[in-house]
Amino acid sequence: MNLDLKELENYCSAHSTPETEKLHQIVRKTHLRTLSPQMLSGHLQGRFLSFVSKLISPEYILEVGTFTGYATICLLEGLQPSGKIITVEGNYELIPNLESTFAEFRQSDQIILIEGQALEIIPNLEYKFDMVFIDAAKNEYKDYFKMTLDKMNIGGVMLVDNVLWFGKVMGEKRDNKGILLDEFNKLVLNEPRVENMILPIRDGLQLIRKISN
Repeated sequence: MNLDLKELENYCSAHSTPETEKLHQIVRKTHLRTLSPQMLSGHLQGRFLSFVSKLISPEYILEVGTFTGYATICLLEGLQPSGKIITVEGNYELIPNLESTFAEFRQSDQIILIEGQALEIIPNLEYKFDMVFIDAAKNEYKDYFKMTLDKMNIGGVMLVDNVLWFGKVMGEKRDNKGILLDEFNKLVLNEPRVENMILPIRDGLQLIRKISN
């Protein structure tokens, strides 16, 4: 049976809880103001991030790669009232719009937006995280993973985006980023402190749970 994956994704989106109006506004602004709106998490993945966050009810979340804040707000939906989400963005041009976007949300005081390079920032964070979402420079995924795993609580969950890279992690389609992401996927699989699974949501979402120190 041949399946149209885009048609299937559209069906899943149409039969999943809709995004809020404020999230829809972020989508509109992203398409109007950025050159790469496809980098947005989007409705289906956003609802998955929100769902996992609500199941975990994290106190501290780390997001590596903020872009226009869509995923940040989805993750925020499950955050404990006393919690914080620390989100790191390396593109300084995005910061003013992010600050404006976050200011519109009642929980804006729970968002700590840090501008800078994640590899320099993560080692200095003193939080213990219950949830991590990584969607930034693909060539740095292995470093993000190693750095953040040490800062996660046992039972904490990490989600990593784009781990299938349009199918270019395997076969004749492999390219340089595909090779790097394949290496990352193998690194996670062979890490004894975690259990993991890769979900074919959009461009591939890896779900990782820390089981020991």
